[in-house]
Amino acid sequence: MNSVGVFQAYLSDHQLRSHSEATVGWIFGVYGFLSFFCGVQAGPVFDAKGPRGLVAAGSVLLLLCMFLLAECTAYWHFMLIFGVLGGVGTSLVFTPAVSAVGHWFLVRRGYATGCAVSAGGLGGVVFPLMLQSLFEKVGWAWATRAMGFVFIGLLAIANLCIRSRLPPKPGGSVLPDPTIFRDAAFAFTTVGTWFQEWGLFMPIAYLTSYGIYSGAMSSAFAYQLLAIFNGGSVLGRWLPGLVADKIGRYNTMLLALLLCALSALGLWLPATILTTHGDHNAATIQGLSIVFASVMGFASGTILSLTPVCVGQLCSTSVYGRYYATCYTVVSLATLTGIPIGGSIVQACNGEYWGLALFTGVCYVASFVAFGLVRILKVGWKLTAIY
Repeated sequence: MNSVGVFQAYLSDHQLRSHSEATVGWIFGVYGFLSFFCGVQAGPVFDAKGPRGLVAAGSVLLLLCMFLLAECTAYWHFMLIFGVLGGVGTSLVFTPAVSAVGHWFLVRRGYATGCAVSAGGLGGVVFPLMLQSLFEKVGWAWATRAMGFVFIGLLAIANLCIRSRLPPKPGGSVLPDPTIFRDAAFAFTTVGTWFQEWGLFMPIAYLTSYGIYSGAMSSAFAYQLLAIFNGGSVLGRWLPGLVADKIGRYNTMLLALLLCALSALGLWLPATILTTHGDHNAATIQGLSIVFASVMGFASGTILSLTPVCVGQLCSTSVYGRYYATCYTVVSLATLTGIPIGGSIVQACNGEYWGLALFTGVCYVASFVAFGLVRILKVGWKLTAIY
């Protein structure tokens, strides 16, 4: 998931170059949508049956996705294999993997979840660099096959290690519970998560494309921007977990959301405006892009690791999977529409990226407001309250 920008940029320049950015974006929008929407079943099934069957099924689908991707040539091929098959497979592995951490930790759940999901950021560093090199040396087909072979080893470890602490609940319902939204705090948390996912997928999907378009850096370095972004995300997913367990999960979330908004509006937006005005100071544009990728990667990594923890803070451990799945069932609509909306914004701005950067910043401001309302509902306006 953290490497979709590499696929987006490559396909837009090669197999799918005759299609618009928005059209190509729907492939990755469907992938993101299914990655979370299938949690409507994966989360409750996790509560009722445990993680083993889900992770095994997801592993098979992900391996099929990577090896069949090598044979894709047409738009509908990529939509079916990457968007649908890959999206469902990711959901079946990702949801129980995150939910399982919540079964084993309570007081230090923020730190534990951060450590677990930091692996996603690490993969987001390795895979873009790996694919960038392999695309040039062996081409699309063997680059994706090589990624599939790496998946075999990683998924084997996942199947051996992921397990839950609480016993499965035989006969338990596997249906979502919309009545959870009667809790105003949960509803605002879901709204905040919606906007942060909209904001997150903009740089993940389009940072590499922007780097290529800007002309301020080589194509190879543009691919490396995503690795820089994910390198910051590794630290962001792990380090703030230590702070969150001490000063409060929602408090830490608000600080991270503020940092995301400031980096988008204060770093990426100026870089895109300089590009739009034809400023040839490549060093300034490249410098702003690098700092933005680092800061946004760190702050968004914090958000990714804390969102499941913030959801879990609103419920008991025994129904955590249902709460998590219900939240992300709604949020999946944001992941479905986010990347295509980003492509449409770029088209509306005549191929420029300033509108995309502005949209990213506004999304994080909206998320900050929503999470701030949750904090007010729970502990009031006291700034020093730990929550």
